[in-house]
Amino acid sequence: MDGVDGVVVDLTGGACKVIAHHSLPFSLALKAEMLALNSAGENELNRASCAANQLVLLYVQVVAGLLYTAELESADIRAIGAHGQTVRHCPSGNFSDGGGYTIQLNNPSLLAERTGIAVVADLRSRDVAAGGQGAPLVPAFHKAVFGRSGENIAVLNIGGIANLSLLHADGRVEGFDTGPGNVLMDAWVSSYKGAPYDAHGAWASMGEVIAPLLKRWLADSYFSKPIPKSTGRDLFNTAWLNDQVSRFMQMNPLFSQDLMPTHVQTTLVELTVQSIGQALAQHAEGFARLYVCGGGALNDYLIKRLRLVMPHVAIETTDSLGIPVMQVEAAAFAWLAKQCMERVPLTLEKITGARGSRVLGAVYPA
Repeated sequence: MDGVDGVVVDLTGGACKVIAHHSLPFSLALKAEMLALNSAGENELNRASCAANQLVLLYVQVVAGLLYTAELESADIRAIGAHGQTVRHCPSGNFSDGGGYTIQLNNPSLLAERTGIAVVADLRSRDVAAGGQGAPLVPAFHKAVFGRSGENIAVLNIGGIANLSLLHADGRVEGFDTGPGNVLMDAWVSSYKGAPYDAHGAWASMGEVIAPLLKRWLADSYFSKPIPKSTGRDLFNTAWLNDQVSRFMQMNPLFSQDLMPTHVQTTLVELTVQSIGQALAQHAEGFARLYVCGGGALNDYLIKRLRLVMPHVAIETTDSLGIPVMQVEAAAFAWLAKQCMERVPLTLEKITGARGSRVLGAVYPA
């Protein structure tokens, strides 16, 4: 939830060539409103619609920047894959009709109107309707672009939530959310440092892991759930974190209040690292290579810890595969938009748990 990343991608003939990349940050007000909309509040429908419009106007600026950088016109672009900003993700059960839902703030009609380009949006709902988790969707893209016949490859995207794609040598694909990526780390450093994120993990590298607190976090039921599974800020959010830390302090009053913030940040990094390591150990036996992308790939301390925890795994970034870490997610949704435009059904049963292959997304013509 830092901002908008956009790419122009040439997908001709099965290739994936990024021609241009452009990004813009969210304003503090828009970021605060989107975070607030992750929880119940007053006048939600109006506020969500207004936030969606503001978000799309930022999308429009990113598209303009991309066209300028790539020296292209709107007519040169076949479609925009516009995912929107997830504010609620409740894909399964606990509802009277047995269904679930996922909500992304977006206004694809406005985006198509302002850019003159067809827009593909609502990429998760059909999977949820088919009994799936609606996430993660990127493993299908990872297979198409990064998959190698006869080789086991794992791709780890560390965004707010961390998700893992397992590309098996025999062509099978599995994928699931391992748990928190940057979401809790960003929330904690924002509270204590006023910074949007801990650049390179510098603050976290100064602290020590609080072992009993880490053990408490790893005992959360999400980590023991079978795959396929997905999660989000509906579970791992600031309220969850503050409650966990408060309860821990009540039970362990000897921990110094002065030292706690840094140590908590270090422990949050370890939560991400250990949950990823446990997921790989449980579901990716025989995988000796891991490629990392997303904002977490720029956290030097986190990557250092991953390498120490998993010494038997060669860990690199997706830069070595030809797509820089901050461009993979955007490229994935361009690829998903192409599948929708061409009515190609995606087979995600082993990834999301959907009942069968489905065409994902809705098209808003130029």
